[in-house]
Amino acid sequence: MSFFNTRLEFLRTVGSTQRAQLLGKELGLFTYGDLIQRYPFRYLDRTQVYNVADLHDDLPYVQVKGMLRNKELVGEGPKQRLTAKVGDGTGELELVWFKGVKWVQQYTKNNQEYIVFGKPTMFNGRPQMAHPELEEVTEAKPGQSFLQPVYNTSEKLKNYHRVDSKAIMRMVAELLKLAQSHVVESLSPALIEHYGLMSKPQALQQIHFPQSPELLAAAKFRLKFEELFYVQLKLLRQRDQRKVTLAGQIFNQVPTLVDFYKNHLTFDLTGAQKRVIHDIYKDFCAGQQMNRLLQGDVGSGKTIVAFIAMLMAADNGAQSCIMAPTEILADQHYTGLKVYADALGIHIGKLTGSTRTAERRVLHEALRNGTMHMLVGTHALLEDVVQFRNLGLTIMDEQHRFGVAQRSKLWQKNPHVIPHVLVMTATPIPRTLAMTLYGDLDVSVIDELPAGRKPIVTVHRYDANRLKVFEFIRDQVKLGRQAYIVYPLIEESETMDYKDLTDGYESVSRAFPEFQISIVHGRMKAEEKDFEMQRFIKKETQIMVATTVIEVGVNVPNASVMVIESAERFGLSQLHQLRGRVGRGADQSYCILMSGFKLSKDARTRLETMVRTNNGFEIADIDLKLRGPGDLMGTQQSGVLDLLIADLAKDGRILSESRAAAQAILADDPNLEQPANANIRRHIESLPATAVNWSRIS
Repeated sequence: MSFFNTRLEFLRTVGSTQRAQLLGKELGLFTYGDLIQRYPFRYLDRTQVYNVADLHDDLPYVQVKGMLRNKELVGEGPKQRLTAKVGDGTGELELVWFKGVKWVQQYTKNNQEYIVFGKPTMFNGRPQMAHPELEEVTEAKPGQSFLQPVYNTSEKLKNYHRVDSKAIMRMVAELLKLAQSHVVESLSPALIEHYGLMSKPQALQQIHFPQSPELLAAAKFRLKFEELFYVQLKLLRQRDQRKVTLAGQIFNQVPTLVDFYKNHLTFDLTGAQKRVIHDIYKDFCAGQQMNRLLQGDVGSGKTIVAFIAMLMAADNGAQSCIMAPTEILADQHYTGLKVYADALGIHIGKLTGSTRTAERRVLHEALRNGTMHMLVGTHALLEDVVQFRNLGLTIMDEQHRFGVAQRSKLWQKNPHVIPHVLVMTATPIPRTLAMTLYGDLDVSVIDELPAGRKPIVTVHRYDANRLKVFEFIRDQVKLGRQAYIVYPLIEESETMDYKDLTDGYESVSRAFPEFQISIVHGRMKAEEKDFEMQRFIKKETQIMVATTVIEVGVNVPNASVMVIESAERFGLSQLHQLRGRVGRGADQSYCILMSGFKLSKDARTRLETMVRTNNGFEIADIDLKLRGPGDLMGTQQSGVLDLLIADLAKDGRILSESRAAAQAILADDPNLEQPANANIRRHIESLPATAVNWSRIS
């Protein structure tokens, strides 16, 4: 068994089996490997000694060196406290202890010089420290000068088992003494030399107990580089292996597509759309399975690209399907694509939860005998009864809303050859996140909007300005436009959501008695939602009051105003998605963000970002910094984001360098067989087959 797989109860400083079990339960620390990779989340600077005269409230934990005097007990019983003063010639610092009073009184001495460490506060204009740490100054111990690691722990461990940050620090210190001879270098000599990396043993020592800020920075870089290198190595090997082992149908005949271009496409494709179509065509001609992610901001024209890919499949005798997360979006895709399909003599169908039994029978038969070329639907496509004659292309829209199991079930609809896969998202994904979450996919980006689209004007207004906002909506509607008013969805309280929406609907109805108003929310049945949506699309209603069910899939070119109530409650990505519901026609469109005056720092940043830019990728980068990768994608994606030290929001440069390093190594040595890569191969082979993060010590 590997040294690092040793259970923590065998470490002397852990102390007991019960303590070890709690470390596992509370912090996920079970083995030596887990503990040595439990990196500090910050460091206390004990390299500088402050003068008492320079202390103030805004300082973090600091050290003061001075003579202890005036130690005395104050008060009686449980309210008793111990006070003392430390002077250093520039002033006096008052010390106070409310807990452990007897112990501190016994082990401290008046007129003895101490190093005092704690958080300074000002009390009645004088500096004070509560519960400071004290260390005697002697000739043998003139004072400490180091960066002290601080580790995350839990209240249960701290309060009942005395496992605070210092206890974990002692455990790590003991483990490092035992581990040094067992730490094996996991990167190749060439990588270490090229990137100037610290050795693995030294990096582990310096990340926990840095001797200087410079050595700490070098240790962090080494460990972050290694972690991201192995993430990228794993993803790139998966992608390369897929391309070697998974065959795909060849779609190189395009007569119907040529007809579509010449006779039925009524607008010019953007350069970005043409570039993506070329990427897809190259994949179709390669004889290997396509597995491509298509990113495109709201309104960039992903759907027509998807239809062109489906035409290529149809031209080569294969069927295709597009799966959307909601019926509203599926209906929109079907309605928009059917016009083109009918003109070309292509049979297209729709399958959702609302499809009637009689219609399903006809549809299933057409799929099985191959007379239906294209199918648009929701999760209903995954049902076992849905069988294709020759499914050659699967497309998932807003793919992050589907689980891995759901996606793979769709691919299994062709038992003979895995269909080509195109996954699409209108949620811009920051480059660092895309490289990590989807590093095994080929990525295409539509980064242009169709010609004639005007940037959406976005403003932030406070609730006090509501009457002016309503007057602006009235003026826009009188010009023949339509407006959305969206209320937030608070998952913890569906009742509150519904009340917020109905109250809003009533106030909007009172404000606009001359207009027809639709209402759409998640509690409505599909046919009710569809009825209200159709009324709005047909301009029978001028204002739609809704929850975020309209975030995805509503395409009403005549709608030019989006009002988002309580905008501070929404995430940045969601605000951008909602804004994308307008700006789809030739008219100037507007997004109005409504909020109260009381805003958190992050909420203010979100609203200011929305006002400043329409660039979805810039917005996604800021969202990543605010929320972190796990929150941004909704769930941790199959453990890929189970990172120990790297931060995708901050470490984009290291990620790019590590990916380039992994690509270069695999291009030269795909199977890692060369002696130069022996360290890398040995490290991977030492891991269990189920390992998610390949940079872990095992």
